[in-house]
Amino acid sequence: MQLHDRIYVAGHTGLVGRAIVRKLNEGGYDNLVLKTSSELDLRDQTTVQKFFQTEKPDYVFLAAAKVGGILANATFPADFIYDNIIIAGNIINSSYKFGVKKLMNLGSSCIYPKYTTQPINEEALLTGLLEPTNEAYAIAKIAAIKMCSAYNKQYKTNFLSVMPTNLYGPYDDFSLDNSHVLPALIRRFHTAKINHAPIVKLWGDGSPKREFLYVDDLASCVIFLMQQKSAVDLGDFVNIGTGTDISITELGQLVRNIVGYKGAIKWDSSKPNGTPRKLLDSQKIHSLGWTHTIELSNGIQKTYDWFKSR
Repeated sequence: MQLHDRIYVAGHTGLVGRAIVRKLNEGGYDNLVLKTSSELDLRDQTTVQKFFQTEKPDYVFLAAAKVGGILANATFPADFIYDNIIIAGNIINSSYKFGVKKLMNLGSSCIYPKYTTQPINEEALLTGLLEPTNEAYAIAKIAAIKMCSAYNKQYKTNFLSVMPTNLYGPYDDFSLDNSHVLPALIRRFHTAKINHAPIVKLWGDGSPKREFLYVDDLASCVIFLMQQKSAVDLGDFVNIGTGTDISITELGQLVRNIVGYKGAIKWDSSKPNGTPRKLLDSQKIHSLGWTHTIELSNGIQKTYDWFKSR
């Protein structure tokens, strides 16, 4: 991927898409194609095909998706499975039809079974049952992986899927109804701090363990892969993580300290925990020379500073 190549970032207004655009701009890439959802409905096959035929992107980052936390996934499973399958299908098929040189499909670690060997390597895909609370989203993401793989096999395309661990950073969703765990914690503790609330109630019992990756690190990684690695070299998809995880109890304490909240934490064990543990085996990507640069405490501080500024 060269500096003047035409690069389409699908989903450039979201958490991941914005980070990719930031890193591309920093790297001197000056021919980006960016369309908002109001300008281009990625669920409309005809519209998407006309867009690819007109714009003729050389490279595509597929970061567009309908996303949300446990509550959103459990409440709107039909929306999550339909929107994400249709978006991925339209972009992948149009990338093939109109000669895209390489496509990077952004997936999610929720594709893996709820109970599996830790850390989770790429071979664990489809070896067990999924976490029920995000099954619809996970199935859509698995379909996109398999679609990229099928096109590579049948049409000799160069479509690579990456499976990042839990992401966070600027432009995350901090709403309490739709957010993932880390932005939700930031929002809850900040609100409690400014309202002088004595207690913050958190979902579950705090026992699950999660791995977190600052979104700018992910952006650096996918650009690194787009520049030099083919899907064939990597076996169609690759995990992207830090190699370390943290319990939700420890995470809650860390966020509370960074926010500066002095009250107590109360766990609501009547609420779901989700998957007990989710730590990715990232040996494959680390062996290629990439590793993360932003540690969790620093990343949370950066994210909280951005949140306050907004």
